[in-house]
Amino acid sequence: MTRPDALAHAPERLQAFLANGAHGDMDWMARHADRRGDPRALWQDVRAIVMLGVNYAPQHDPLAILRERLAGAISVYAQADDYHDIIKPRLKALARWLIDSAGGAVKVFVDTAPVMEKPLAEAAGLGWQGKHTNLVSPTHGSWLFLGAIFTTLDLPPDTAEQDHCGTCRACLDICPTAAFPAPYQLDARRCISYLTIEHKGPIPPALRPLIGNRIYGCDDCLAVCPWNKFARAGHETRLAARAGLRAPRLAELARLDDAGFRALFAKSAVKRIGRARFVRNVLIAIGNSGNAALAGEAERLLDDASPLVRGAAVWALGRLDRAELERHAAVRAAAETDAQVAAEWIAAREHDPETRKPAFGKDHAPK
Repeated sequence: MTRPDALAHAPERLQAFLANGAHGDMDWMARHADRRGDPRALWQDVRAIVMLGVNYAPQHDPLAILRERLAGAISVYAQADDYHDIIKPRLKALARWLIDSAGGAVKVFVDTAPVMEKPLAEAAGLGWQGKHTNLVSPTHGSWLFLGAIFTTLDLPPDTAEQDHCGTCRACLDICPTAAFPAPYQLDARRCISYLTIEHKGPIPPALRPLIGNRIYGCDDCLAVCPWNKFARAGHETRLAARAGLRAPRLAELARLDDAGFRALFAKSAVKRIGRARFVRNVLIAIGNSGNAALAGEAERLLDDASPLVRGAAVWALGRLDRAELERHAAVRAAAETDAQVAAEWIAAREHDPETRKPAFGKDHAPK
């Protein structure tokens, strides 16, 4: 438990983050910055905040998938049912018990409002924000979902957790795209989780080879945290990874239409980004695979209705089969009506094939 005025320097860090443009095109962060920096701006009657964590530590090595060129890597948290649907009913049940037991009024939040969950969780003693900016728990490592109950009750605050990262740099050094300009600082514009989930447009060409086969999120900085040695794998059915999402085949994912995408990712967090953004990610992974057998999947998607998908297909085909790229270019490049896709054709044809090398991250190169 903590107080609504316990955010300390978090609002200042948020303002610096926004001023540097490190939030990318997540405009909603800037729109609600004032409310995010002070829980009382969200609800003026709040007197105490109960922070809760749910362990989602994986039962498998989340980095092993990075060595499988023909499969896509989905972040651990998204391999199960959507955590919002799991946690919010629990928060409501606990909130009802709190009202029945002690009175007062409550509001519950789980990543659905401008609440700074991580600094509040640190203030409440659940853990501390590590150098990767995520919460680190001394008992659950870096694998925690967070939820909050705001209440008008005057509950006694717990002691804030201290930072125990020490000199460790594991989370910073493993980042494939160098998204941490300094410890405790994240540039979302270079973060693979941001690029594959939040970013709506084409992924910047310079970062594409660094993404490897990560098609939704990135667990690298979380997975290498030494404090994970204290985390026990969760055993709840709804938090367990679905078999079909542990190592899905890129070729099959590339063939998903809207209906197929919705069916595969029903009740999953992945469904929120939509089919076009997801297939864009799959095509980046296909282009990084180094496997010419997947060129046909990229070639087929040159005709996709989505410009986002078409542009990524051009890039992927150019990485895998220059001859096929040139065969299609004469007709398709001239007929393309979307300016960004047309630019992809120009860039792909000018790209030096000698520099085309798949990249899966410094420590996870395919064997």
